Amino acid sequence: MQRTTDQQQRPSPRKMPRQARSGETVRAIVEAAARILEEAGLAAFTTNAVAERAGVSIGSLYQYFPSKDALIGALIVRETSQLLKEWEAARTAPKGHETLSMLVEAAVDHQLRRPVLARILDLEEARLPFDKGTLQVTARLHAILLDVLGRPDVAPQDDPETAAQDVLAILKGMVDAAGQRGERDQVTLGRRVRRAVFGYLDSVS
Repeated sequence: MQRTTDQQQRPSPRKMPRQARSGETVRAIVEAAARILEEAGLAAFTTNAVAERAGVSIGSLYQYFPSKDALIGALIVRETSQLLKEWEAARTAPKGHETLSMLVEAAVDHQLRRPVLARILDLEEARLPFDKGTLQVTARLHAILLDVLGRPDVAPQDDPETAAQDVLAILKGMVDAAGQRGERDQVTLGRRVRRAVFGYLDSVS
């Protein structure tokens, strides 16, 4: 798992909203950033454009986000947190194999739900250092996989910690590559990813 230091921290929001109205403003700004990235790409992504799209002043935007990178970071955390929510729901399934299938489905859906945005955030996530929020989400995804790998209907792994990391890498690598190629067939991609994940887990000697 990648680690980070204080000097490597991705720019984060300047402050967090404390009131419902402030929360709505932040959500509007972040969604405006997402729409601009989807519709016009990074070339059109400026703080002025985001403020205009969100219907707020540039001063209001800077109250919460000191830079474009801070907006990107907020989007990455928003999107990965949604994936985490879906994984938390999936882990309530009684069987390990069923849960793993649901985790794969959630990962594929996460990539293809808003494919243009997902692809841009994949590239930006590689460019920017991790921040505390992203690391916490990644650690929780790893913990969910560890829990599932310990269920009796899943082939026991010699090194569950490494196996969970490998499964995460398989998921991320395959869905990111599919996004890069512009794939849109969720059923076919899900089938391929499940084959890779279950093939890996079932190949324990």
